[in-house]
Amino acid sequence: METNAYNQKLNRYVLNDQIVYTGFSSFEDAQQCASKKGGILVEVMFKDGNDNPEIIDEAGLIEKKLHYYVYAGDEYKFIHSSDPGFRKYADELQKIKADNDKTSPDERYFANFEIENIEDPIIVLKNDHFQSVTSRERSKYLKHARVYELGVSLPKS
Repeated sequence: METNAYNQKLNRYVLNDQIVYTGFSSFEDAQQCASKKGGILVEVMFKDGNDNPEIIDEAGLIEKKLHYYVYAGDEYKFIHSSDPGFRKYADELQKIKADNDKTSPDERYFANFEIENIEDPIIVLKNDHFQSVTSRERSKYLKHARVYELGVSLPKS
């Protein structure tokens, strides 16, 4: 089993004559994997809610040295746990959670923002207002989102 720098399982896809790994925790993590395995960095895109990646160079992840990016229209912003602004939004959500803890148990159950329990959390904003918290893996299944990930491609042997 292949893992990223945080010992999380990498996703493995077989595309035509190559094997592509995604799920890296950083650009540097992907670079190290490519170097170690003799592979090359590629950008893959997931779209239309499918977990079938396409190799593409649309978001410029390699040039920008990014490992993950989501585009779902100009009104949406996806903030990955590794993004600089994530902590600010996470702190705001913790304040909301603290306020919710003062409410009835039923309300707490339905309005739970336990972002620390989500693996590789993503905060979703719509028009700069909190929309939801999702995971990196679940973001691939959003119908109107294009999810770009850095991958490592190896020849299929």
